[in-house]
Amino acid sequence: MDFDYAHYMLTDGRKAQESDAVSSPSRDAYRKQLAETFNMNRPRILAFKNKPPPAQVELIPQEFSSASQSKPAKARRHIPQSSERTLDAPDLVDDYYLNLLDWGGSNVLAIALGSTVYLWDASDGSTSELVTVDDDSGPVTSVSWAPDGRHIAVGLNNSEVQLWDSTASKQLRTLRGAHQSRVGSLAWNNQILTTGGMDGRIVNNDVRIRSHVVETYRGHTQEVCGLKWSASGNQLASGGNDNLLHIWDRSVASSSSPTQWLHRMEDHKAAVKALAWCPFQSNLLASGGGGGDRCIKFWNTHTGACLNSVDTGSQVCALLWNKNERELLSSHGFTQNQLTLWKYPSMVKMAELTGHTSRVLFMAQVCNLSSRI
Repeated sequence: MDFDYAHYMLTDGRKAQESDAVSSPSRDAYRKQLAETFNMNRPRILAFKNKPPPAQVELIPQEFSSASQSKPAKARRHIPQSSERTLDAPDLVDDYYLNLLDWGGSNVLAIALGSTVYLWDASDGSTSELVTVDDDSGPVTSVSWAPDGRHIAVGLNNSEVQLWDSTASKQLRTLRGAHQSRVGSLAWNNQILTTGGMDGRIVNNDVRIRSHVVETYRGHTQEVCGLKWSASGNQLASGGNDNLLHIWDRSVASSSSPTQWLHRMEDHKAAVKALAWCPFQSNLLASGGGGGDRCIKFWNTHTGACLNSVDTGSQVCALLWNKNERELLSSHGFTQNQLTLWKYPSMVKMAELTGHTSRVLFMAQVCNLSSRI
């Protein structure tokens, strides 16, 4: 790349080497000066016969060459194959359409066993009984913590919903008249408690006011078994035993007449219970179908388009996004009753966790300790 030096070596330099026999003090001094001028005594770069110099010269500063350097490989995350703790859950109702487990913001797990709601405090491992309803009202068909981690909604088989203060172990009120049969799904949106019933109705209840029914969504013809609000609180996803998935827009909800859905998805071939909004892409929703469908589908809720569909091979009971990684966890029924961890968006299986002896109907993720499920 030094054209002056290359030209000298190809012409005058070669002639000088060939005429070494003819030498004089003045000629030797001239050659020495030329050598210093053209740096003829420097080591030859990339010469096969020469060993590399002992110290490598950094030709390009490191801050400019980072793009060409390979990034260090990310350490493979350890995924435990056994549970951290196992809790006894006698009388847990084996009903795909109910939602009997929820983990609140105060790190307390609520679980309905028959007609009783128990609270397990994960910070100290203590267990307490919140409420046992009578036979005319029970069994309990759904539980859901309010965003404050203190108040909890309890859906009942007789169509009522009770609101409790878990800290004071005190019932605050009972919501009546919104449904005609059991309330199997609940979802909070600030002070709005959305309830889904076997009657196919979805009702928004403002728990602060006496006349609590403020909006009604009608689009399902059978039991509503899945309800999830988006993080923004603007869109509601609902799934039902009629194999339908609806997206509802809160901004167009009406208190005077049933609200029309924003999107109706009819792609699933079985009941749609498992629903999960993506934490890193606000308009991405994952849904899972029952035993006759077995698929996890991904939706753009702005357009209603199905982005991908994966056949899992078994009933999809619940879905949870990882809050720290681009991963999705699914729980399943027959035949393996497993938990499957998927990498998103490739949907490559990262792990399969077994240990349950019957279908894993419910999953809950603690709000402030995202590693626990």
